[in-house]
Parts: sequence; structure tokens; C-alpha cells
Amino acid sequence: MPEPSDLDAALMLRVKRGDRAAFAELVEKYRQPLFNFICRTLRDESESEDLAQNVFLQVYKSRQRYQPTAKFSTWLFTIARNLCLNEIRRRSRHPAESIEENHGENDDLPQRQYEDKKNSLPAENVLQGELATKIEEAIAQLPETQRTAILLCRQDDLSYEQIAEILDTSLSATKSLIHRGRETLKEKLKPYLKSGHWSA
Repeated sequence: MPEPSDLDAALMLRVKRGDRAAFAELVEKYRQPLFNFICRTLRDESESEDLAQNVFLQVYKSRQRYQPTAKFSTWLFTIARNLCLNEIRRRSRHPAESIEENHGENDDLPQRQYEDKKNSLPAENVLQGELATKIEEAIAQLPETQRTAILLCRQDDLSYEQIAEILDTSLSATKSLIHRGRETLKEKLKPYLKSGHWSA
């Protein structure tokens, strides 16, 4: 049975019994954290939206097999990580597909317009935005397990033990991955913070 504090597992058990309102509650709670995690992993907003929906679809399809042996969030992010890895593998096997998908048949569709906020934002906000971009770039360059550990660490409700379960590794190895990832990020960001110059 789930821990008394794991209300999400209790909700998922209701989903297992056919309670759609409980499923909607879980989707509402985890939609944004899940999207953020996937988007930072794949660095593609539209694909991340599709993949996040796919994660919830997998959760719903697996509802009859669900057993509250781990926290619901651990189970959810394990599914998300596996789907992200599948997508990364697919991209590496078919790199041309992504280019073709972005051109050709979609050329006639209206493109989403993004406002250039650099001119309207105070200088400090622009610099903070640039730094956030550099941090995301640096995270994207980390090895997969370090990157995933760091991204999962940003989810407030995930403990080191849960991250270890998601990564399918020991607690000490997880702590080491997070430590090494943070050290690498510090080194990468140090020159930018000192000079404003970013070297990839």
C-alpha cells in the first residue's frame, strides 16, 4: 500500500478503479513539471508537448497493472525518462527525419510569432534570461545520466532515493552523478559569469 503521505498513489489507485476525475487531478498536478523535464531533455517544445501527453497516455493504459510499490512521482518520471531515451535513440537513428518534419508539409502553415522582448525588458532581466539560456545549454551538454539526475533534482518533490530509482542506480551513484554534474556546470558557467563570453 502507498505511504499515507503519498496522496498521488491513492489517486492512482482510484484511477485503477475507473475514476477519471482522479486521473484529471494527476494530469493537472504533473502536466507542467513533466513538460519542463521533457523539454529540458529534448530541447524541442512541440515534441515535448506530444511526449508529455504520451506519458499520461501510458499511465492511463497501465492503470490496471499499477502497484503502489514506489511513489507515484517516481513511477511517472521513470516512464517519462524511458520515453525520452527512446526519442533520443530514434533521433540518432533517423537524424534527417527531424529536419524533414520541420520543413516541407508544414511550410504552408502559419508560423507562431514570438515577440522580441529584449527591447522591452529591463537590462537586468535580459541578462538573467541570457544566463538561464546558457545554463540550459550547459545542462544539455552533460552526459545523459548526469543531465537527467540534475533535471530530476530540480523537481522539488523528488528525493535522492526517488531519483536513484528512476535512474535505476544506487543512492551513492546518484549523489555522485549530481555532484559531478553540478561541478561541470560550475566550470562551464564560470567564464561566462566572469566575462559574459560563452564558449561551447
